[in-house]
Formats: sequence, C-alpha cells, structure tokens
Amino acid sequence: MLDRIGDKWTVLVVQVLDQGPMRFNGLKRRIGGVSQKMLAQTLKALERDGLVSRHVFATTPVTVEYALTPLGGTLVGALSPLIAWSEGKIGEVTAARATFDAREPAGWA
Repeated sequence: MLDRIGDKWTVLVVQVLDQGPMRFNGLKRRIGGVSQKMLAQTLKALERDGLVSRHVFATTPVTVEYALTPLGGTLVGALSPLIAWSEGKIGEVTAARATFDAREPAGWA
C-alpha cells in the first residue's frame, strides 16, 4: 500500500477527485504533466485497490466518470497533512537543494 499511496500520481488523482467525480480528460487537464498512459494505469490501480470507482454511462460515445470511494475518502484525510506540509515547506526544500547543488561534491563519484 505504501507504494500506491506514495506515488505522486496517486496523490494528485486523489486530491483532484476529492473535489468530486470527474471524467478522464478532466482529470488529465487538472493534473499537469501526466501522460494518458500513466493516468490510465493509476486509475486502474486505484480502482483495483478500492479507492476509486469507475462508472460507465451508456452514451455515444461512452462516458466514463471516476470518483473516490468511501475508502478513498479516508485516504484524503491521511494525505491532507502531508500535502499541506509539502506546500508549506517547498521554499525551504528548494533552498536546501540549491545549497547542496552549489557545494563541491566531496567523495561523490
């Protein structure tokens, strides 16, 4: 489970679906940088784990909507503090990376 919830695309999909059900292309637009293949794989894995539901509407063309399940909703509660920490500390992390990258590598091959 840590592999699943630690995945960046999982976190982003869950965060977006917390705002309500969404179609595939809507998710793709909201999640910058995700490929169609990666989004499809992530949604399938989340559905398999019971975190996301997939509802197919008999329209032409077929419409598919994704939503968080009640179990997926509990994941939002667990991820929220981590997301808040990440957003609040990005400046410090960026500064630490710049400091590290500016150093002469000692013993690095």
